[in-house]
Amino acid sequence: MIKSIKTAAVGAVLALGLAGTAVAQDIKFFTIGTGGTAFTYYPMGGVIANAISKPPGSRECDEGGSCGVEGLIASAVSSRGSVDNVNAIISGLRNSGFAQSDVAYWAYTGTGTMEGSPPATDLRTIAALFEEHIHLVALADSGINSVADLKGKRVSLDEPGSGTRVDALLIMEANGLSESDLTPEALKGNAASEALRNGKIDAFFVVTGYPTGAIVELASSADIKLVPIDGEGAKALTDKYGFFAQSAIPDDAYEGVAGVDTVAVGAQWFTSAKEDEELIYNITKALWNENSRKLLDVGHAKGKDVTPETALNGIGVPLHAGAERFYKEAGLLD
Repeated sequence: MIKSIKTAAVGAVLALGLAGTAVAQDIKFFTIGTGGTAFTYYPMGGVIANAISKPPGSRECDEGGSCGVEGLIASAVSSRGSVDNVNAIISGLRNSGFAQSDVAYWAYTGTGTMEGSPPATDLRTIAALFEEHIHLVALADSGINSVADLKGKRVSLDEPGSGTRVDALLIMEANGLSESDLTPEALKGNAASEALRNGKIDAFFVVTGYPTGAIVELASSADIKLVPIDGEGAKALTDKYGFFAQSAIPDDAYEGVAGVDTVAVGAQWFTSAKEDEELIYNITKALWNENSRKLLDVGHAKGKDVTPETALNGIGVPLHAGAERFYKEAGLLD
């Protein structure tokens, strides 16, 4: 599944900044499916792709250069989100991708919202990354103060193939609502924010790590609120589905917007069991290299939450053999 090309021409070598004679070298390409460009998966994918890449001609790690996998060029690919990424991994379209822990588990087992589909038994985990909070966003003067208030409203649930849509439907169900109780829209990222600002929808759901760019931008140009997802509905949801946890978005996660109690799931990084063990071992090792810490800490606000100490939290899909080998060597797994 790893694509390789040979580079031997002097011109190619010079373009990569190498002096002297041409040297043949493997270049490996590795894709990371993320999400919409306005939300957290995409920029975090870029940070991680940077951390694990080491193109030919890069300075050595101990000389202040790349500490990634020798000859690897990783790239973050925008996608529809969790469901899309899982499907792309299993079909071989992408080497890896981010997904919500609940979506991945249901896909792996063929249960929950994936009941009736063949279990994605080749799905494997590389690492748990960070917590994602379900945001329900409305205009401040909308009169929407709870999930129940969505009845009869125009609400974006995100695109089919997104983890947000899966979770939005479960949240509504836990609060006694179905899709037929409102006017659903399928808008993503900036399109949902723009529609809310222009009065074309009344609210939208998104599952993402805070702060996320689309809502930061929206809060700077419109008077918005975060609607709580709490009470008996949240309890029913977390009691039924172990991958949800009651959590909170704090005050001023978005400037001038009050924090709320809501629910959260884990964002995790997945690949296929068919990916080469040595490659995934080296990718995992590069991700947790102490020099990658610098990239994670400055690359995105959520980067500081991506740590080896939490890399195995809430994992419901087996580790890839290469990742498992690294965690055992690092003393993080017995």
